[in-house]
Amino acid sequence: MTDEGGPAVAATGTVEHGPDGPELVITRVFAAATTEVWASLTEPALLERWIGRWEGDPSTGRVVFLMTAEGDDPEPEECTIVRCEPPYRYAVDTATAGGTWHLAVELTEADGATTLEFRQRLGPDDDAASIGPGWEYYLDRLVAVRSERPASTVVWEAYYPAQSEHFARAAAAAGT
Repeated sequence: MTDEGGPAVAATGTVEHGPDGPELVITRVFAAATTEVWASLTEPALLERWIGRWEGDPSTGRVVFLMTAEGDDPEPEECTIVRCEPPYRYAVDTATAGGTWHLAVELTEADGATTLEFRQRLGPDDDAASIGPGWEYYLDRLVAVRSERPASTVVWEAYYPAQSEHFARAAAAAGT
C-alpha cells in the first residue's frame, strides 16, 4: 500500500552494466507501429501529454526541454542530442541543476507491437532508488495517453517510495 492508501505499482526496471557504466533500464510494449510511438516521444504536442515539451531547433543538436508534467512553471533543461535515428533510437544529455543525465530510447517492432527500451546511465551520485520510480511513473503516463487515458490516472504516490527498495536492490546487485 502507498501512503495514500492505494496499491503500489510493481517496479519492472533493472540496473545493468552498460558500455559506460551502470544503466537503469525500463521497457514498455505498445500495440502500435514504431512510427506512432516515436511520435509520442518526439513531437512536442504529443510529448507534452505525458511529460513535457521541447523548444528550439533540433537540427542544431540542442533543444530546451520543459518538464510541464511537474508544474506550470518548469525550469528549462538544456538537452544535447547525442544520437537521433528516426524512428528507432535517440540519445540525449540533459543538463539540470542536479547535473547531467544521459538518456537513451530504442524502439523495436515485431508482430504489430513496439517495444520501448529506456536507459539512463547512472553516475556515481545518481540514486537509482529515487530515479527508477520516477521513470516508471513517466513511462506509465506514456502508456496511459497512448491507451487514450488521461496521464493524471497515473498517481505518483503508487511509485514513490513504494518502488525505491526494488531499485536500491537492483543497483546493489549491479555493483553500483
